[in-house]
Amino acid sequence: MRSIWYGNNPLKYLLLPFSAVFWALSGVRRLLFVLRLKKTHRFSAPVIVVGNITVGGTGKTPLVVWLSQHLRAKGYHPGIVARGYGGKASHWPQQVRADSDPVMVGDEAVLLARLSACPVCVAPERPAAIQELLEHTDCDIVLSDDGLQHYAMGRDLEIVVIDGERGFGNGFLLPAGPLRELPGRLRKADLLISNGSWREGVPSMTIREPQVLPLLDLSEQPQPLSKASGETVHAVAGTGNPQRFFALLEHYGLKVIPHAFRDHRVYREKDLRFDDDLPVLMTEKDAVKYARFATGKHWLVRIEMAPDAAFTTEFDQLLQGLKHGQEAT
Repeated sequence: MRSIWYGNNPLKYLLLPFSAVFWALSGVRRLLFVLRLKKTHRFSAPVIVVGNITVGGTGKTPLVVWLSQHLRAKGYHPGIVARGYGGKASHWPQQVRADSDPVMVGDEAVLLARLSACPVCVAPERPAAIQELLEHTDCDIVLSDDGLQHYAMGRDLEIVVIDGERGFGNGFLLPAGPLRELPGRLRKADLLISNGSWREGVPSMTIREPQVLPLLDLSEQPQPLSKASGETVHAVAGTGNPQRFFALLEHYGLKVIPHAFRDHRVYREKDLRFDDDLPVLMTEKDAVKYARFATGKHWLVRIEMAPDAAFTTEFDQLLQGLKHGQEAT
């Protein structure tokens, strides 16, 4: 679909009737919440949604991790909720720890628990996850990783992350294009941020130099990615935008043999066994799922993002004005 969404493939026009159906169904669903025919849950703690209007990776999860650290530095006790995409647990909600099984609760949830050191809870219905956090942890503010279109979840602040490189693709709604909602939806968000430069006046976030750790021993001292400049490596990415990871490695001088997998892939041992002795570098999300098969050749690349000062200032101002919602009933 990437060639249709982000290229000039004429097949996009054949899919426009399906996009019209998607637009109509989405509009009706949203209207049901506006008319209060469907319930929007409110909570005793503020809820901040970090989402996007496109399909695929835009950098929401690194931003949620940064926000959790920023909030803790300001004296809050943040908790994080997510859908638990791909999780096969038999009941929901599920509280997630750093050592939880990603097969049961989803890879991104385990990654969030590891990187944020915050309470994390997942459920397909996010209001249930939020209520679980509020009842069983000291959480006093909630971050939702994705969920912009999950209107059953009340929110006090919306942050929309935009892919600075790919933008909105061909500008069409699913399935003809990558959009979940039309760009006009951005006017209703409280704060925009782009992953990389996008448009003048929109704050952006940039990647700090990535660090590399051996998958067999994550307690080792991380090494800067630039130390591997000039090396030939296998690069593995099962994310919404694998090319972003490959380009990052090339930016730091590595010679990349790319291996792109579908997002949220559950890996088998043979998937990342290659017939040579070259290092195998992967995203941290992929490492969560492959750790049990790791050898000395397997390394994770830890990527941290930092918003610019304009975003931080605006976010802190909005944070001051947050008012608690009502208890969910």
